[in-house]
Amino acid sequence: MSRVSVAYQDHVAHVTLTRGDKMNALDDAMIKALLSAGQEVAASDARAVVLSGEGKSFCAGLDMASFAKMAHMDPTEWLMTRSHEDANEMQELALIWRRVPVPVICAIQGAAYGGGLQISLGADIRIAHPEAKLAVMEMKWGIIPDMGGMVLLPRLVRSDVLRLLTYTARPIGAPQAAEWGLVTQLSDDPLTEALALAENIAGQSPSAIRAAKRLIEVAETQPRADVLMAESAEQVELIGKPDQMEVVMAQMQGRKPVFK
Repeated sequence: MSRVSVAYQDHVAHVTLTRGDKMNALDDAMIKALLSAGQEVAASDARAVVLSGEGKSFCAGLDMASFAKMAHMDPTEWLMTRSHEDANEMQELALIWRRVPVPVICAIQGAAYGGGLQISLGADIRIAHPEAKLAVMEMKWGIIPDMGGMVLLPRLVRSDVLRLLTYTARPIGAPQAAEWGLVTQLSDDPLTEALALAENIAGQSPSAIRAAKRLIEVAETQPRADVLMAESAEQVELIGKPDQMEVVMAQMQGRKPVFK
């Protein structure tokens, strides 16, 4: 059974977790399908991506069978192997959405727990239903967040919030998550809101959007001098080029830009 679907419309890729009867819990098939979907959309000509889960929840984290499997695995071999640049396979589930060169918007309903939350953190933007619940759930099972969460969480929340969420495994409501920075905005229909936002982004200059995502990553991780140089280098590749000239002409003529 397919665990993930990928559909394209108007330059927007929609990646859907399709194990709704199991709260889109992660098993081996789901893990491989998600990685494959991320690689596919990264190589496509999509200008924005929406990541969502079917059914009542976005993703409840690892399923029970996966936890049971851990007892029979060598954790050193499984987790210490760098299979995706600087990450292992599990970390790549979240980080691949940062490697996708265009903005990724995650729609969250129901539960986003553990691995599910960390996957959502890989998105650029998270839109959640007001009744959604989010949790750094790993401590409940005697482990720590290890799917890129410790790269992504410190960029979003204060240190004391990070520690509270990690130490307690306590689920929080989406309004609290938004106040603390885990959620970008709330919506009674997060998927519709995410698709509309993706459509808006897909209408911007494709080259400028990709440059902006690269630049933000540099800005969040590199020293001041490197950020300033990256600003200049990215801008040089945009000014006067076809996409930028089309934006200017469209603005002057009062129409939507059309990019080749």
